[in-house]
This record gives sequence, structure tokens and C-alpha cells, in this order.
Amino acid sequence: MNRKKFLMSSFAFGLSFAVQAHEVFSAGPKVKKIGIIGLDITHAIAFTKAINTAASDHPYAKFSVVAAYPYGSKTIALSVERIPKITREVQELGVSIVSSVADLLKKVDYVFLETNDGNLHLQQALEVIKAKKPLFIDKPIANSYSDALKIFEAAKNYDCPVFSSSSLRYITGLQELDRTNIIGADVYCPAVTEPSHKDLYWYGIHGVEMLFALMGPDCHAVRTIQEQGTSLYVGEWGGGRIASLRGIREGKDDFGGTVFLKDRIVHLGQFMGYGPLLDKILPFFETGLSPVDEKETLAICAFIDAAQESKLNGGSTVQLQK
Repeated sequence: MNRKKFLMSSFAFGLSFAVQAHEVFSAGPKVKKIGIIGLDITHAIAFTKAINTAASDHPYAKFSVVAAYPYGSKTIALSVERIPKITREVQELGVSIVSSVADLLKKVDYVFLETNDGNLHLQQALEVIKAKKPLFIDKPIANSYSDALKIFEAAKNYDCPVFSSSSLRYITGLQELDRTNIIGADVYCPAVTEPSHKDLYWYGIHGVEMLFALMGPDCHAVRTIQEQGTSLYVGEWGGGRIASLRGIREGKDDFGGTVFLKDRIVHLGQFMGYGPLLDKILPFFETGLSPVDEKETLAICAFIDAAQESKLNGGSTVQLQK
């Protein structure tokens, strides 16, 4: 090779190496892609906005919601009404709309299952779990203990991380309490119902989540006192502990409660939005470690099923399924 050809060859190699090095060092960390199933719940907008508009130095900036499958229930009136509006709003935040869960799974690393209809969760969750995409299932995890159990069994079989929770688990003041010192609690929340769901799976599940976050999973019995404007659910926990949930359907509604500890009485603070929950979901996506034990989530489902049975049986005490 003569001198001219050698120099030209060396220059081309150096230029190629410099371009590749620039691409490697300037690209920064890879953005992790999230998909949403179900655009019939306002949580879908809240999560997308928080992530896709995060400042570049915010922990959320490592993620991007990139795709969504809108359905979602096609039969619940509230869902049918919401889907077009929420679809437009997430599109404005840079989210592409896909025609199936299968199409979604090709585009993303992680999944928010936001479908408002708990009856659809088992079917939709199984698609995600079989694809081994870490999955957050928004409330309710399902519309029965049986379906929830099948979701967790599938997650084990396919070695796919699954986490489910209501945002009310993270109401102000709750997480700071040492629940080994809690001897009882009285909480309240809105509890409107939907005919396609057992009562507490629809909206009252927020209050049930608060109860179990405080009292733990070892509830063994519940009875339901049903009146027109409210329902009172009284649960019995291990160690002779009692806790209750007032489900509000008439008058002023809000979230809150009183917690009885061995040495003091604490009043829970305000619901502070979805940020505290999102702060748990995104690390879960990366680590695969759920911040809520599946036994507790299943105990919540067992409580709701038993509370429904008690209601139908005139308020008799019903033992929870183990």
C-alpha cells in the first residue's frame, strides 16, 4: 500500500471510530418503554403525564410511556364514555395507540394494566405474563379471589413479576406506622358500586387496601352491615384485633381513618395523588420485587368475597377463604 492510500485508509478508520464513539457516549442510558392496557381510567392519564413530562434529571425520565391499547371495558357505560377522551389525551402526550395487547407487547418493556373492569384482568394479565413483561395491575387485581390466585400462579409459572395495589395504600401517614403495634383501625372511603362487580372490588377496594396495609393479611372473618347510603364492614384479625371500613355512597365523601396503636391514636392524612404509588411501581419494574406481598393482595380479595357473601346472607359473619 502506498503512502497516500495508507493515510486515506487510516483517516477513514479514525473517522468511523470517532462517529461510533460519539454515538456510544452521547446516547446516554436507554429509555425503558412502558405500555398501557386500558384507557378507561384516569390513572392512565396521571401516570403518562407524570412520566412523559418529567424533567430530564428526574428519576421518571428513565422511562417513557410509548404505546397503549384502549380497551378497557366495552360494556361498562363509564368506560365506554371515557375511552375516546382518554385516548386523545394520551396521544397528545406522545403515546401511540395499538389495536391489540399482542401488538403492545412487541413495543414495550413493562406494562400498566389499567383496564377498569376487573373481570377482564385475568385474560389480559395472562397475555402479558406469558410474554414475561413485568406487570403492574391497577385496582382491582380481579373481580374474585379465584381469578387473582390464577394470576399469581401464572406469574410463578412464567417467572414474571406482578404487583397490584391501590394508591390509597400510600395515603399520608400510613406507611410510617409500625403495624406490629397496631391493635385496630376504622377507615372510610367512597364506595360507589357497579353491577358487574362485587361491591368492594369497584371503588371500595381503596378502603380495603388501607385496612390491610394497616392490619396485615391475617384477617379471618368479616361481616357486612348494609344500609342505603353506606355499608360498614367489620373484620376480625389475629390476636383479637378488630378493624372496620365505612363505605360511603351518600353525602360528603373522602378518604381517611383512625388508627389505634398500643401507645397512641393516629389520624391518617390526605390522599396525595398517584405519585407515591408511581414511586413504587417504577422501581418494581426494574427490580422485579413487589413492595406488596401477594399473600396480602390475595387476603384483600378473600375479604371482599367474604364481605359480599355476608351482605347476601343478611350480615352474618363469614370466614375468609384461606
